[in-house]
Formats: sequence, C-alpha cells, structure tokens
Amino acid sequence: MKKIEFEQLKETLYYEKMENGLNVYLLPKEGFSKTFATFTTKYGSIDNDFVPLDSNEFKRVPDGIAHFLEHKLFEKEDGDVFQQFSKQGASANAFTTFNRTAYLFSSTSNVDKNLETLIDMVQSPYFTEKTVEKEKGIIGQEITMYDDNPDWRLYFGVIENMYQHHPVKIDIAGTIESISPITDKLLYECYHTFYHPSNMLIFVVGPINPDQIMTLIRDNQKKKNYKEMSEIKRRFENEPPQVAEKKRILKMNVQTPKCLVGVKACDVNQTGEKMLKNELTINILLDILFGKSSENYFDLYNDGLIDETFSYDYTQEEGFGFSMVGGDTEKPDVLAEKLQKIMLDAKNGQHISEKALERTKKKKIGGFLRQLNSPDFIANQFTRYSFNEMNLFDVVPTLEKITFVDLQSAAEQFFKEDRFTVCQVVPNK
Repeated sequence: MKKIEFEQLKETLYYEKMENGLNVYLLPKEGFSKTFATFTTKYGSIDNDFVPLDSNEFKRVPDGIAHFLEHKLFEKEDGDVFQQFSKQGASANAFTTFNRTAYLFSSTSNVDKNLETLIDMVQSPYFTEKTVEKEKGIIGQEITMYDDNPDWRLYFGVIENMYQHHPVKIDIAGTIESISPITDKLLYECYHTFYHPSNMLIFVVGPINPDQIMTLIRDNQKKKNYKEMSEIKRRFENEPPQVAEKKRILKMNVQTPKCLVGVKACDVNQTGEKMLKNELTINILLDILFGKSSENYFDLYNDGLIDETFSYDYTQEEGFGFSMVGGDTEKPDVLAEKLQKIMLDAKNGQHISEKALERTKKKKIGGFLRQLNSPDFIANQFTRYSFNEMNLFDVVPTLEKITFVDLQSAAEQFFKEDRFTVCQVVPNK
C-alpha cells in the first residue's frame, strides 16, 4: 500500500492497485464520526457506442442504459439491498452522470459490514426479463417527472443547443421510447464491459484504519475471478466547434420566465494538470464577472434583471465542456443580451483586474478548505478528479499559481460569439 502525503493540507492518502486492476484510495480522518465510501465505474450516459467485452465490433446501445443499470444493481434475487444497508445503520445511494456511475453509503457504525455489502452489491448483478420490464415503468415515471421540471428542461435545453453530435446532449435517463428496447441481456453486456475492476475505483474517507480496510478489500477481491481486460474502446462523432442552435424558447407552466446563456468550451481534450488549471481559471473568471460582490451582479440586480435564483457554473469533462449563466427574470431577452455583452467585454479586458483575481483566489481557497471538512464532498469529488487524471488535493497549489495572464488568456479563448447559445422557459399562455 502506497502512502501519499499532502503536507500543505496535512492529509495522508493510502493507495493500492489490486491484482484485478481495481484502484483503492483510503483517506483516514481523525476526529470525524461518519465514514463515507464510494464504488464508482467510469461509465456514464455518454458511453452508448463501444466495443463490448469479447467482441471486436462497435455496438450502439439504447440511450439511458447506464442509468437503468444503476437502478437494477440494488435489486437482487433475495430482495432490495437498500433494506440491508438500512438494517446495518447505513444510508445508501447511487447516481449516474455523463461519464460515471457511483454507488455509495455513509454510516457511523458497521463500516466493515457496510463496505462488504457495497462491494458485493456492485459485483453481483442480478437481472431477469421480468424485473427489467418492471423497472421500465419505474424509470418511465422518473423521466416524466423530469420532463415536467422547468429547471431540468432549461438545463438540457442549453446543452442540446450547444452540441450537434456528442451524446452529452442526451438526457442521462434517456426517454420512455429509448429505454423500451433494453433487455436483461443488454444490461449484462454493458455490465461486463464497464464494471470490470480495472475500470473502477473505491474511495473510503472517515475515521478508518487503512490497514484494516485494505485487508478487507483484498480478501473480498481474492474470492472473485475476473479475466484480464483490455482497454475499453468508446466511439464519439466529431463535434464541430460552433453551437448547434443559437436560441430556443420552451413554453411551460411557470410564473416567471427563466433564461440561461450557455458557452460551449473549445479545448476539451485536456486531462490532468492542464485540465485542472483550465477548469479553475474559468471558474475564477465567472466568479469575477458574476459573483455577488461584482459590479455586474450589482447592476443586473438593481436593473431588475436577476433575483436570488441567478447562478453560474462551468462543467468540464474529457470530450466536452460548457458554462451556464442565468436564472429567473421578467426580461429574458434583455438579460441574455447583457450577459453575453459582459462576457465579450471581458474578452477585451473589461471587468477583470489583478486585484479581483487575488481576491477571488483567496475566496476559492477558503471555500475549498472548508469543503475538505466534509467527507461527503471529498468522496464525491475525489473519483471525478481521479478519472480525469487530476488530484483533488492539487486544487490549492494550482489556484495559487493562476496568474492574470492566465485569466486574460482564458477569457480570450472561451468567450467567442459562435459558442454562445440561449435557452428560455417562458409562461405557457
């Protein structure tokens, strides 16, 4: 077991790669009472065109199948594993994103037992024709619920506007029509391709004994046989740099109109240090332009264009990236125009300064250090960073190194007119 020290943050991380390829990271936290564990596979909603295990040909699978698989792993022949976690005093959950599926639990007792339950649950699939058909109704209701949610429709409306071919534009859960052809055999095919230990990562944080936990995981994995796995082949169509649509208006039952301006990222083939620095720099840039202490926020608020729902965010993963800015507003067209102008002006050096950069860096470092007191935050973020070849504990030193030149360069490269798009949800009159 390898011991990795992060002196600046006073954290010690333990790492071991199992013989079957499974990556295990353990982070002991003295003084904490809750332990948080995640078992994650690098498989999400965008992975719908790949070469299945024991095949040489690419195969296109139904949209929403990764999320469907997440639902089905909790159900076993002898019942629902949620109940087992509950009896053992743990709270369990799972989620599917564009590029990963995570299973997790948190508990203050029975950590060993709960960890074994988590690992065995994920590594013992049980799908039948009958239970798969039953799940279609449950997931169909979930899809319908999200279809009626204006904020969700707005969020995916912006992504659909941005991307012409990339599957990130497809809703994570798919549609009622797309999940219809899913079978138990298809689920097993996806499972055996993407749930091989070499494509997965276990992370445990809390008041744990690393040697004891690692021994438990080693013993657990020795009982299971996995054949050697080659690298998974995924396929994506070439994505043009320009957005697919400049504007979309959705009519729904809302009181106040909603408006989001999206910006499609340009350099999305980054990983590791480069990706971490780019992601942090754009987050700082957005904070300087639209944070609550900025002049722009003050002006937009006083002009009655935004309220407390106003937000901004930047998402970057391997192969895609985008920013979204906006919220509820009585004047969606005026807000969209102003937000785009602020970003284009920043490209020419307006609204940004060295003083604002230093202030925002300190704010970001303070916020990040506070989040390190949350096992939930660490566990959920660590895997995302690791799958992108970044390290969560490099955030502070990377923030410290960001310069005003980096900020100017990010504004110049990121804010381009052909990469802007607008989505609005307006009252259904």
